[in-house]
Amino acid sequence: MKKRPKPSRKRGASVGIAICFAAAVAIVGTYTLKSYQESDRQEASTMDETNGDKNKTKVQTKSANTDRLVISTKDDEKEKETEEVKEEIGEGSADEAQDVPLNTTETAGSGTALNFTESSQLLWPVNGQILLNFSMDKTVYFSTLDQYKYNPALIISGAEGDQVISGAAGVVKSIDVSAQTGTTVNLDLGNGYELFVGQLKEVPVNTGDYVNANTVIGYVSQPTKYYSVEGCNVYYEMRKDGQPIDPLQFVDE
Repeated sequence: MKKRPKPSRKRGASVGIAICFAAAVAIVGTYTLKSYQESDRQEASTMDETNGDKNKTKVQTKSANTDRLVISTKDDEKEKETEEVKEEIGEGSADEAQDVPLNTTETAGSGTALNFTESSQLLWPVNGQILLNFSMDKTVYFSTLDQYKYNPALIISGAEGDQVISGAAGVVKSIDVSAQTGTTVNLDLGNGYELFVGQLKEVPVNTGDYVNANTVIGYVSQPTKYYSVEGCNVYYEMRKDGQPIDPLQFVDE
C-alpha cells in the first residue's frame, strides 16, 4: 500500500505570503481612499469659503456703491433745495421791494416809521446866515464861479468846526464825498423827502443809522474850491421824490 505524500511546506508559505500581501493592499487602499475623501472635503470647504468671501465682497461693494449713490442723491437734492431757496429769496426780495411804498421808510430796530409831510418842520442846521438862496426858477450869481446858475440848495454860512445838526428825524441813507459839496450826508426823512447836508467833516454817524432831529451829523469844514469866495458854509439841499424843493418852506422862522 502506497503512502499519500505530505503537503509541501513551501506551498503553504506561499499562500500565507499572498494572503498577507492582499491584506496589506486592502489596508493601503482603504487609507488612500480615506485620504482622498478627506482631501476632497477640505478642497470643497476651501472653495466654499472662497466663494463666500467673494460673495461677501460683492455684497460689501454693492452696499458701498449703494451708500455712495444715496449720498450722491442726497447731495444733489440738497444742492437743488439750496438753489430753490436762493431763487425764492431773490424773488421774495424783488416782490417785497415792489410792495414797500417808496414814500415810507421804517427804521431798522427803532420801531419808528419815518413820516415827514408837507406840514412837518425843519430845524436850522447851523448857526449862520443864508449866503445863497434856493433858486430853480431863475439863476443866481455864484461869486467863486463868477457865473449865474440855478441853485437847488441853501448855502448857509458857518464857522469851521461848528456843529451841524439833523433838521428832522431820519435814516442815514448814504455818506458821499463830491468835489462840489465835499463830505455830504443824505438823510431819508420818509414819504419821499430827503436832505443832503454837505461841506462837512468829522461825521459821527454811519450809513443805516437812525437820527433824531437835533442830532449832530458833522462839523463845518473848509469850503470846497467851488465856494472858496463864499467861505465856510453848509450845503443844505432838500428833495421830494427826487426833485429839489426849497427847505425854507419847512423852517419855522
